[in-house]
Amino acid sequence: MKICFICTEIFAWNKYGGFGKATRIIGRELVKNNFEVAAVIPRRNGQKEFEILDGIKVFSFPNYNPFLARKLFKECDADIYHSEEPSFGTFLAMKEMPHKIHLVTSRDPKLFKDWTIEFTHPSYNKIQVMANYLYENNFLVKKSVRNAGRVFCAAKYLNVKVSKKYSLKDGVEFLPTPVEVPEKNIVKSDIPTVCFLARWDKRKNPEIFFRLVKSFPGIKFIAVGKGRNDNYDNYLRKKYSGLKNLIMTGFINQFESDGISEILEKSWILVNTAKREGLPNSFLEALAYKCAILSSMNPENVTGRFGYHVMDDNFKEGLLKLLEKDNWRIKGEQGQNYIKENYELSSSIGQHIKIYQSLFNNNGRKHGINN
Repeated sequence: MKICFICTEIFAWNKYGGFGKATRIIGRELVKNNFEVAAVIPRRNGQKEFEILDGIKVFSFPNYNPFLARKLFKECDADIYHSEEPSFGTFLAMKEMPHKIHLVTSRDPKLFKDWTIEFTHPSYNKIQVMANYLYENNFLVKKSVRNAGRVFCAAKYLNVKVSKKYSLKDGVEFLPTPVEVPEKNIVKSDIPTVCFLARWDKRKNPEIFFRLVKSFPGIKFIAVGKGRNDNYDNYLRKKYSGLKNLIMTGFINQFESDGISEILEKSWILVNTAKREGLPNSFLEALAYKCAILSSMNPENVTGRFGYHVMDDNFKEGLLKLLEKDNWRIKGEQGQNYIKENYELSSSIGQHIKIYQSLFNNNGRKHGINN
């Protein structure tokens, strides 16, 4: 069976986001299960039109002409085209390959107020946000989602939001992001250790984290990541690099290094200071390593259940509450159980495979093909 993923990124070629990471993990695991996997994405700097990544055949088209993706969808000739977050590419794939199976997983559906936040606090610049809006949010995309064979969401709480955004009559199904839960015994640091795992972009509000570092000199803080805007990234490093209890690691590629896993294993708490989020991969990964969550975002009540939900921007109080009487440890252990029950890698991939096989067999019978 051939699966083609449609996404705006695939966690490579200097574009490292949650959509791409999830797509790359799912694709990699499907390859291990003897699926033929392709992906069609916008081309990044240094990327060729065709590459192979973890066994995934990656086709790319130039950003200035997304219509060139149509020939790539035809060249893939997949049985199933699966959009990891709907986009104009979803529409083009349906247009070019109308008799194939088309699926959509919505990972971070954005309503108008979400786009307003993106525009006010752009990761790179406002022109890029407008381009993203036009590519991901036009009426053809909405029409394509309504025409998809099945529509999924990557977190249960997104069900209503996805239905509202795309005016869907049928229910939206939960299809979890695969998360690797360590099998080994997790050994936490002997000293309080707090980490930050996100892009250093203005929407992520990293300065709140760095101010925490200054307020708690007896705690070890680890800041992972870098900014898309070099000027803002340089500003942060220059302003806060002198803090003795802070380690700035830079960007760590989780597909090439165990660095993130090693940091999460040591850390007690993950801090998220973003102005807007879906259900971030970093939350799920941190909980898999028994880290409590400290955030003003509370998707699916994950922060409230497995950490401290900051209601008034008082991250200092939240950190103290989690450190009090080892609350962070209790919350982290409960969080890992939640991940095992809902997002564990082999279970999630098994759900993907079951859906693909069922739809593939039904489509074969529909067209009189002996599968």
